[in-house]
Amino acid sequence: MQNRKNDYFITGTDTEIGKTFTTSALLRAFAKQGNSTLGLKPIASGAEEIDGVLHNEDVDSLVAASSIKAPQEIVVPYLMRTPAAPHIVAAMESVKMDVQHIQYCYQQAQQLADVVLVEGVGGFCVPLDDETSTVDLAQRLALPVILVVGMRLGCINHALLTAQAINASGLRLAGWVANTVDTDMKFFEENVQALKQRLDAPCLAVIPRLAFNEIEQASQYLDLNLLK
Repeated sequence: MQNRKNDYFITGTDTEIGKTFTTSALLRAFAKQGNSTLGLKPIASGAEEIDGVLHNEDVDSLVAASSIKAPQEIVVPYLMRTPAAPHIVAAMESVKMDVQHIQYCYQQAQQLADVVLVEGVGGFCVPLDDETSTVDLAQRLALPVILVVGMRLGCINHALLTAQAINASGLRLAGWVANTVDTDMKFFEENVQALKQRLDAPCLAVIPRLAFNEIEQASQYLDLNLLK
């Protein structure tokens, strides 16, 4: 499989910390550099049927932010209805997730766009079934990782543990983004500085709290030239 320098795996310190929002902003930022872009979310749980088609809010955001349109089965090969941990929902809905199939979908995406961003599900170590996790998926794709840090109480510990897990998996942390989750967080700047000192990767942006429809504005904070 051919990996290009501008393809990345996007993970986060937790769920609900702006991973999809940041991935969408990254897609817009890469497009501003003249690249065709495509965002994938191989596993998504929580979908509703609209006009006979299952929709997930995160997937729809990535589709809207991508400059290239791809078949849904490539963008999200495993889309499940129930909004819960993927390994639980997969067992409930009799879905067997196969990281090799996700790798195949990524290979198809490579043929369509200059830049492919693959967003994980939840944090970096989320189980997919009794035997595999998001770590196995990231290793299969062998992409450098961008970490989205949800800026709130406890983020330093979560970020450092996630970085350790990324390094232990043999993957490279290419950069991280501080995404504001708690606007009332005490000592915000001090927390950012602590992360800059301790994470062995550049901070690509500190993104303020923005509405979900302000992805274009968020993209303006990103400095892609800092990527390792």
